[in-house]
Amino acid sequence: MDEARRDRDTEGRARSARPRDGLGRPLPYGAPGVRRQPEGVERTPGGSLREAQRLLDAGLPFHAHEVLEDAWKGCAGAGRPEERELWRGLAQLAVGLTHAARGNAVGGARLLLRGADRITPYGTGPGPHGTGPGPYGIEVSALAAWARGLAERLDRDGGPVDPAAEAPRLRGR
Repeated sequence: MDEARRDRDTEGRARSARPRDGLGRPLPYGAPGVRRQPEGVERTPGGSLREAQRLLDAGLPFHAHEVLEDAWKGCAGAGRPEERELWRGLAQLAVGLTHAARGNAVGGARLLLRGADRITPYGTGPGPHGTGPGPYGIEVSALAAWARGLAERLDRDGGPVDPAAEAPRLRGR
């Protein structure tokens, strides 16, 4: 059997070398693309939030997802295993926005709701789900409300949406 040759990273893992567009979709080899986020970067929680917010504001939610995914996957090694679901939920919000921007309203809505459910327990303040900022100044209740509202709009109106115009605020200004 003649197998097609697969792109590999420096460690030999399968990893597509095709360029990607701003929403993470593969483009033909040789096409100009958006520079990908390096994988496995260790950042402080604040650094992860700043970089993810910069990418969200630039209309690059797929790339923000990659930053938040690194934070999620790095929690245990950084001595913060109790934050794993927070970062996982944040990554799901970013990839939910990615799907919504690609026109996948059903998948986007599902991921937004899943992410909102994951981050909600990290809210603080009075009320059943908290109203104040959560860890690292993350506006958990406002972020969960944004996700639920966008999911509702996607269910009602479909997509695609403008990812820069829809970019949430991860922390208060």
